[in-house]
Amino acid sequence: MNIQREYSDDDLYRFTEKLIAKTNEIQFKITNDKNLKVSVPYTQDSMFKMSQKGYDNLGKQYSFFKYEIPSRKKSLFSLPLTYMGFGGYLNPFTNEAQVNYKLPMVGFPMTINHEMAHQMGFASESECNFIGFLASVKNDDLYFQYSAYQYALRYCLNNIGMKNESKFEYYKNKINPGIIENYKESEAFWKSYDTIIDKGFHAFYDQFLKMNQQKDGLESYSKYVDLLINYYEDKELK
Repeated sequence: MNIQREYSDDDLYRFTEKLIAKTNEIQFKITNDKNLKVSVPYTQDSMFKMSQKGYDNLGKQYSFFKYEIPSRKKSLFSLPLTYMGFGGYLNPFTNEAQVNYKLPMVGFPMTINHEMAHQMGFASESECNFIGFLASVKNDDLYFQYSAYQYALRYCLNNIGMKNESKFEYYKNKINPGIIENYKESEAFWKSYDTIIDKGFHAFYDQFLKMNQQKDGLESYSKYVDLLINYYEDKELK
């Protein structure tokens, strides 16, 4: 796709502004109240089926993102996955996209689409985050779109927070309170499973990624902000 990876602070700020406006819009469309968190009304099994539509739409635009061999399911190892701090994985023996069924439901669609991207043959975590984002926002369902936008926004805010705390507070204050409530819900969920196992496994997985040609290790997850900013430089958010 020939997407550049470099961006300036101003590029990040401009994209974050667009992302806030879009996420606020979707949150309000769903709840009709900017103060209410989004609660997903679907079962997890129905979301596995619904995820196909986003990839079908994405495949019409980019043929190399066609998802043609459906195989995704809830992981039997969801509890240990949660303690280790992970939302899913690709089963290397069956090539199934396995998703942690204990996840907060708002993030479930984005996680499904991320693991489906791995299943299609993409190894890079940043690329799978990016592909999963595109498949989610191309889905006709608002909850899938919201899952992607709030996820990407959180990454952008984290990047801003590491660079400029005052800018972080400025942008945080522009976000609908209902979105913040979803973030708090997710944070509380992960904190309730936060143990030394989580920290130890993350250190191991960081080295695993680096050994497998992902030199940025766990940082590669957030590198997809680079892809988003440059991809949407001349495009509007759907």
